[in-house]
Amino acid sequence: MRHIQKAAVIGSGVMGSGIAAHLANIGIPSLLLDIVPSELTEAEQAKGLTLESPQVRNRLSQGAVQKLFKQKPAPLSSKSNAALITAGNLDDHMEQLAEADWIIEVVVENLEVKKKVFEKVDQYRKPGSIVSSNTSGISIEAMTEGRSEDFQKHFLGTHFFNPPRYLKLLEVIPAQSTDPEVVQFMKTFGEDTLGKGVVFAKDTPNFIANRIGTYGLLVTVKEMLKGGYSVGEVDSVTGPLIGRPKSATFRTLDVVGLDTFIHVAKNVYDQVDGQEKEVFEVPDFMLKMRDKGWLGSKSGQGFFKKEGKAILQLNPETLEYEERGKLKAASVEMAKQEKGFSGKMKTLVYGKDRASELLWSILAPVLVYSAELTGEIADNITDIDQAMKWGFGWDKGPFETWDAIGVAKSVERLKAEGYTVPEWVEKMIADGHDSFYKEENGDLFFYHNGEYQPVEVNEKVIDLKRLKKKKGVIKKNAGASLIDLGDGVALLEFTSPNNAIGMDITQMINFAVDEVSKNYKGLVIGNQGKNFCVGANLAMILMEAQDDNIFEIDMVVKHFQQAMMKLKYSSFPVVAAPFGMTLGGGTEVCLPADHIQASAETYMGLVEVGVGLIPGGGGNKELYLNYYNSLPKGVDFDLQKVANKVFETIAMAKVSTSAAEARDNNFLSASDGISVNGDHLIYDAKQAVLHLAENYTAPVKRKVPVTGEPGYATLLLGAQSMYQSGFISEHDLKIAKKLAYVIAGGKVPYGTEVDEEYLLQLEREAFLSLIEQPKSQQRMQHMLVKGKPLRN
Repeated sequence: MRHIQKAAVIGSGVMGSGIAAHLANIGIPSLLLDIVPSELTEAEQAKGLTLESPQVRNRLSQGAVQKLFKQKPAPLSSKSNAALITAGNLDDHMEQLAEADWIIEVVVENLEVKKKVFEKVDQYRKPGSIVSSNTSGISIEAMTEGRSEDFQKHFLGTHFFNPPRYLKLLEVIPAQSTDPEVVQFMKTFGEDTLGKGVVFAKDTPNFIANRIGTYGLLVTVKEMLKGGYSVGEVDSVTGPLIGRPKSATFRTLDVVGLDTFIHVAKNVYDQVDGQEKEVFEVPDFMLKMRDKGWLGSKSGQGFFKKEGKAILQLNPETLEYEERGKLKAASVEMAKQEKGFSGKMKTLVYGKDRASELLWSILAPVLVYSAELTGEIADNITDIDQAMKWGFGWDKGPFETWDAIGVAKSVERLKAEGYTVPEWVEKMIADGHDSFYKEENGDLFFYHNGEYQPVEVNEKVIDLKRLKKKKGVIKKNAGASLIDLGDGVALLEFTSPNNAIGMDITQMINFAVDEVSKNYKGLVIGNQGKNFCVGANLAMILMEAQDDNIFEIDMVVKHFQQAMMKLKYSSFPVVAAPFGMTLGGGTEVCLPADHIQASAETYMGLVEVGVGLIPGGGGNKELYLNYYNSLPKGVDFDLQKVANKVFETIAMAKVSTSAAEARDNNFLSASDGISVNGDHLIYDAKQAVLHLAENYTAPVKRKVPVTGEPGYATLLLGAQSMYQSGFISEHDLKIAKKLAYVIAGGKVPYGTEVDEEYLLQLEREAFLSLIEQPKSQQRMQHMLVKGKPLRN
């Protein structure tokens, strides 16, 4: 059985150090190697160091590790993970490669340099260790020349996308000599351990995603010049409107870096011919930008430039910056009214205005090009679609997009406009098939070699939409559904807008507890929305508060508190499966669960102070219990430290930047699980339920010791000090007093043991008293309208 317990990364640039950080995030120690510097820096000279000093010889890799702490977005999910990266150099530490199960090369994109590195690696690696290149387009086959047979059997391309922690795509590119067992292992390891979406790419220029992505970007630039559109106009319609990232076209190029993009484009340009070569020729104005050093974000200006608060766009004709524009057109406004992707895209590409003309002219060539390359760059259309979604952040791949606009109708138009549609697409239509994908009974099939074949799916990927089509639901209302996951496990899915918690979700929680206690082994609370849950239905709460319906709010909050207690003390295991934004009420739903199985990218926090409130659904109590239960009880046990830490976390509305940090903040306990692959989250949570159900005993209610009056006074001291120093407003102080009172457990002696219902009552009273405050209502209104906190 093959295992990767230790890795080595050769090349400590942004990508190499990012890969080492990602390995550290999943608990794999790595050796990070780079070249030995040939000159001392002024700082090194001042310290009296020489070229033989270890800190000089390891400067590049050590410096790369230090930079991980400053980069944004953060490559490390917890700063402590950096301890798993050992910095070294390619002269002194090559013998340590013998300890590595996987050696990843991430040096400069030059074949001869890579071959020299692999010659040295071949001397030091242990037989059977996997060696891979992170190249973005150099031939994998060419790199194996002259290497040992064992090296060649264990060598392949593993192309990560930057930043490795966040971008899901991993292109695996085998050479002809690669052992099929190694290829399959890397796919499984990539999905299950690295948390990636793995596609098999063929050894062609730029592989899959960069080949099509770069083509699409260059087509867009050329259509902009041809049609007289501005940079801002293009970006206003090539982002979320068509299912692409917010960075759209030119902001994406600024983030990637123009020098990097030109290098990637040239790589294809040098290896293709004809019409394809013409597309990959970078326009002159972009070469001039590169020569001027206008590379994008890293140089402070590119296609966009910030001046004060204004963001200016580059005029490609004059190379001067001007006010940013947006493309206004009837088709854009009409598309925004459409709910589904298909309706939006049809409205946009079949319209008759400037926006429609632009979008059709940049979409049509990409669809045809993707079809032409099927079989050449990847075995099938699913790998191409997944590569574009996982690597470039597209909501839909080229063939899914083609289905959305209607294959037959669009092919008719393509042919009328002189495009040569690939023969296999023509045959598909002639045979009476009108889409690249079709769904039957919740199973997905794709068109391949004249027939539909099932889309291969890892058993750990559970698609809730398809599951509901197959099996239906146990029960649903406007805000939630209860689903049968199979094997005696049910799933409670939030389906309200933004998964905000209202009475419908509370009602479904109560129904779920009753239903599962009778007919199932346990319950998963999870969904596959954009975020797990961003909290309570703030608009509803504000509306009731403004109408002075405090009694109504009291009832809603009380019912939610009771539902959380019902979950906590149910007769079966409950596992919460949070991901993405898990804020306020979203965190409060997770904390009472027997186990939390969180996605690695989970951003948890009790953020109610940002809208002038404190948590009202049991969050204060549960976080306090998490801290209390995590500390070893002994002679030096200090209850005040628990209260201080909980007060600080809630008062500062701390939100974890990862599941690992949520564990550091005690939103997760040491025994809670983290799923590196978000697509496996529901599966992992289900397995956790089944494991707990084997010997499950419901928790017993116990009283909780609190700091009482002395603790309340201590907590207030800090808040008063911040108020007097001008760090917080008078209303902030009022909120802090309420929060301190709840966490301290009210006016009781230090160490008094109270029950949970008492703490919930304190919490609810404080919540309701704050909701009546005009300044809290102003904060809520501001958050709903502006999407950010108001400091009043």
